[in-house]
Amino acid sequence: MSQHRAAGNRVTPGNAARKTGASRHSAKHRVARRNTPSSTQIVGLTAALAAAAGAVGFSHSALSSPTQANTAVNLAAASLDGGQLSGITTARIQARQLATRDSSRVVLAGQDTNKKQAAAAALAKARAAKLTATNALTVSRASALAKAKAAEEQKQRESANRCEMMISGYHITATFGQGGSRWARNHTGTDFAAPVGTPIRSVMRGVVIFADWAGPYGRQVQVRHADGTVTWYNHMSAFLVSVGETVMAGDLVGKVGATGNVTGPHLHFEVRPDGGDPIDPMPWLRSHCGLNP
Repeated sequence: MSQHRAAGNRVTPGNAARKTGASRHSAKHRVARRNTPSSTQIVGLTAALAAAAGAVGFSHSALSSPTQANTAVNLAAASLDGGQLSGITTARIQARQLATRDSSRVVLAGQDTNKKQAAAAALAKARAAKLTATNALTVSRASALAKAKAAEEQKQRESANRCEMMISGYHITATFGQGGSRWARNHTGTDFAAPVGTPIRSVMRGVVIFADWAGPYGRQVQVRHADGTVTWYNHMSAFLVSVGETVMAGDLVGKVGATGNVTGPHLHFEVRPDGGDPIDPMPWLRSHCGLNP
């Protein structure tokens, strides 16, 4: 029997092979059992990944911001041991976190752009409103100035003391008191030669008291002024006023002609204080009107 045991315990090549195979099988079985996750571990890993995936999915709905989604992913990752997360799972979580951060940056950039655009639009609107108000104020001021100027001109025009030269484009051909064969007696006014049709104006404000044919004076207009002085406008080709009409200084009363006793077209102008005898028009124009023909 001792020989049998010895024989049984004797190491032979066949026995050694069988023992080595049995040992490898046993070790492989033990490693497999250690590496195979239990059902509890599988459920936990699945729940963790679902939580992580759910956090990323909720970042656009249930979660109020991408930052909260990142926090959820981080918490899910932290709840797992390093051995439970594979390299692929970790990379996926990191990719999702990066995508969430990029999305957050895009959202913030868009919000900043919207704010800048809104601010620019508000500024442009304010500037337009200010420009409109400035233009309206300018128009209002211009209108007020124009009205004031017109009122002042009207006031001056209606002034009894304002004077205007009776004619323009003239040259003097005869003076007061001049004698000669052309007149029955000494000349009673001043002659201002000008082309036919040249406008004749009232020298001062007054009322037309005569507008008719006057023998050697031809067509004649007489205007009585505020101080009683009457001015005569003679040899006209046409009347532009009627008796009783009020005229201002510079208003048209007729046109230059060659009617009556004349040698050529001209205005024969006379000045008669209180409607009496004529006086030299030239000194009267200078002293009374400030005019110097």
